[in-house]
Amino acid sequence: MYVLRMAVLACAVAVAAGCVSESTYKKEEAQANQYKAEDGQLTALNQQLSSKLSKDEATIQQLNGELKVTVVNQVLFAEGGYALNGTGEKTLDKIAPTLATLSKQRVAVEAFTDNVPIGEALKARFPSNVELSSARADEVVRYLGKKGVPDRLMSAQGFGERHPVASNDTAEGRAQNRRVEIVITNAPLQ
Repeated sequence: MYVLRMAVLACAVAVAAGCVSESTYKKEEAQANQYKAEDGQLTALNQQLSSKLSKDEATIQQLNGELKVTVVNQVLFAEGGYALNGTGEKTLDKIAPTLATLSKQRVAVEAFTDNVPIGEALKARFPSNVELSSARADEVVRYLGKKGVPDRLMSAQGFGERHPVASNDTAEGRAQNRRVEIVITNAPLQ
């Protein structure tokens, strides 16, 4: 009899542990629906941007609640430069109208370089690749702001040679590492 009572009690505890209240279930369901809606918004942004940009200008990836538009450096800047070139402005002109429609998403502009040290001509202004990449990220944010993208949604960060996507041992790899990523997320603004 004691063993039977303990078995019934153990079953009751196991069943209770697996159950959730209706309010908890509804909260979880609402959260899942919100994630699905946000993913749908990013998919729509992906389609809009993909229709405007060629593969030579940028690549677009949608991953885990973010959309990443990667523009290779030579599209935006002259080698070793930090001012947007004409091609870069034209490329950002294609992106800006879509980004200007955003109201709740975050737009993080992240710039990267290869591992080649700064040339002598730029060393006085940029002691390292981190400062150069920061200037490039700031330049992109300024330009997008002038084109109507809300400043409150944007941030800029330079990473220099950190976070390479290819080997710096080849010219092709270094070219891939010199890039600007525009990362759009549905993360709440702070």
